[in-house]
Amino acid sequence: MAVMLENSIAGEEDLSLSERAYRHLRDRLIMLDIRPGDPINDGKLAAELGIGRTPVREALKRLESDHLVVSYPRRGTFATIVDITELADVSELRESLEPLAAKRAAKLATPALRAEIRETAAAIAGMGGDDDPYDLMRYDIKVHRLIYRAAANAHLEDVLIRYDNLATRIWCMVLEKVPSVSSHIAEHVELLEAVADGDSERAGKLALEHVTSFEQAIRNVL
Repeated sequence: MAVMLENSIAGEEDLSLSERAYRHLRDRLIMLDIRPGDPINDGKLAAELGIGRTPVREALKRLESDHLVVSYPRRGTFATIVDITELADVSELRESLEPLAAKRAAKLATPALRAEIRETAAAIAGMGGDDDPYDLMRYDIKVHRLIYRAAANAHLEDVLIRYDNLATRIWCMVLEKVPSVSSHIAEHVELLEAVADGDSERAGKLALEHVTSFEQAIRNVL
């Protein structure tokens, strides 16, 4: 099961080159396709993406503000180290904001988004326990971004994507040690159905439970 993130570089010709590069590199960084501490060569990335170096450099500046890369004078740019000690701080913020986004999504999602949410829930419900854990994590990212988009608040969406990205990097660091990634992803089915049904209180409750179980799962393997 190959899962494509909605923000992959393919099929986004309407976006600027800088935005396309940003989204592509962001997803590689959060899934640890670019490993923590790895040097980042803007020329090589530009060649891989078939674009100039300027859009890549602009993307890297944004990624630095997202705490996904760090630049050092005369040394270059590197993927940031995943700091497990940030888990508590990231979780504290997500425990407040994820339920808010889920409640807003349940109230404000458009009919088209509700249909997409139901389709995603059905796809997750049909998954098996033998699916690739990294594909499962891509579904996790897709679900969260879908809810954030449905919440219809660009500022909330931007903040939550940043913190979900940091949380995903932490999760991917311990992914091989987590007993059942599929059960974590399966939690999304009820949440998505609550959002699609317009049940804001249930959606908020399930979102909080999901974030809390995420943190506990990480702590169990540390």
